Amino acid sequence: MRRAILFLLIVLLLTAGYFYVALYQPYQAFASDGVYVDIPHGASQRTISRLLAENGVVRSRIAFELLCRLRNRRIMEAGEYFFDRPVTAFAVYDAIANGRVFVKEFVVPEGFTMFDIADLAAQQGFLSRDEFLAAARDPALIRDIAPNAPSLEGFLFPATYEFPRHMTGKDMTGAMIKKFRQEWLTLPVETSGPRQNTQDIVTLASLVERETPRPEERPHVAGVFENRLRIGQPLQCDPTVAYALSLAGAYTGKLSGADLHFSSPYNTYQNKGLPPGPIANPGEAALRAALDPPLTDDFYFVANTEGGHFFSKTLQEHNRNVARYRQLLEMSQHPSPGGEPPAAVPAAKKSRTARSSP
Repeated sequence: MRRAILFLLIVLLLTAGYFYVALYQPYQAFASDGVYVDIPHGASQRTISRLLAENGVVRSRIAFELLCRLRNRRIMEAGEYFFDRPVTAFAVYDAIANGRVFVKEFVVPEGFTMFDIADLAAQQGFLSRDEFLAAARDPALIRDIAPNAPSLEGFLFPATYEFPRHMTGKDMTGAMIKKFRQEWLTLPVETSGPRQNTQDIVTLASLVERETPRPEERPHVAGVFENRLRIGQPLQCDPTVAYALSLAGAYTGKLSGADLHFSSPYNTYQNKGLPPGPIANPGEAALRAALDPPLTDDFYFVANTEGGHFFSKTLQEHNRNVARYRQLLEMSQHPSPGGEPPAAVPAAKKSRTARSSP
């Protein structure tokens, strides 16, 4: 009898020691650069324990499953988890029970087009370019606020997001549309401004965003565009031509004089009024400028080679500013091809010059 009791005590001690080590001692049987473990939706405690053990995150499948049962947590949070250092089974359980899934930052700069965002998402490994564009081209998510929008362009709000490593296009665009709606509610939409249609406001804001990288200039640019719209003068906004070419898959990153004759409803050299929809995704400053453009006597602007613009009231004054711009450009030893002011490119990519001329 004494031997049986002693044997039982030894077994109990060994078992207790086993579970103590399995649960309380940090464990890492995976590579030093870390391991990702994907917990499927609806996975059982046994399945989760097995996945963690197989990936070297916990020492014992049995001990971790017992821990799950003792904690009486029937449902664990699905998702992808990243482990990069030795941790206890309790720390692993806490991370999964509380849904601390692995996420990466994804920064969408102001003025990026859906094509720019698609390229960025593909470069960072979230999804393919085509997957993102397929979702961005479907305007269903904004039918209630912009029933005539041709795509989600303009409503993919520029911000810093946290996404899992692998996203669907619908999930990614859905998060950006949700952010737009949140930000839109903070803006003074009920103003005395001339445009109360959401799509038109966002479209004008996108032109403003692409024309100047300076937040303090955006109201002035919006005022110039509003003046032109009021009298029926073409906006002659270079970024609209770049966008028209992008839609056709023909944009090379630069505009030539011939490009200004490219046939498209987005070409504001050929068509009066606003284009059919936004040409980029504007931030808060551009949206505020477009909501209520300030009064100005100016109808023209041209780049000043320092990221800003020279504004003018008359064509004669504008032509003098163009000459001034060319002189400054030559002095800075960065002449543009053909002697013409270069076309606008996204502010987030590089410094740009933009123009608006008759």
